[in-house]
Amino acid sequence: QVQLVESGGGLVQVGGSLRLSCTVSGNINGVYMGWYRQAPGHQRELVADITSSGTPTYAWAVKGRFTISRDDAERTVYLHMDSLLPEDTAVYYCNRIPQWSSWGQGTQVTISS
Repeated sequence: QVQLVESGGGLVQVGGSLRLSCTVSGNINGVYMGWYRQAPGHQRELVADITSSGTPTYAWAVKGRFTISRDDAERTVYLHMDSLLPEDTAVYYCNRIPQWSSWGQGTQVTISS
């Protein structure tokens, strides 16, 4: 069963930046990967994804502020987040698209105003 470990979250002020990392226990070559987030009282949503060839797609809410990237040799997917807003507060997860059945513990991102 694949294991996913997310890290890099924290508490930052509005306008700040964070870089999240997600390391996968298995090979991610050829795997379509995504970053998801879940805010309190909301369903988990996909915010960014990246194809095996490195083509990114972003949700409208984060476009122009977030950048997804991947390093297949390190089995790691990154999410660089700039110009953070209070509405970006959530637990962030990574997973495959379509999703594996298991999820990591996520990493908490809290934006203070």
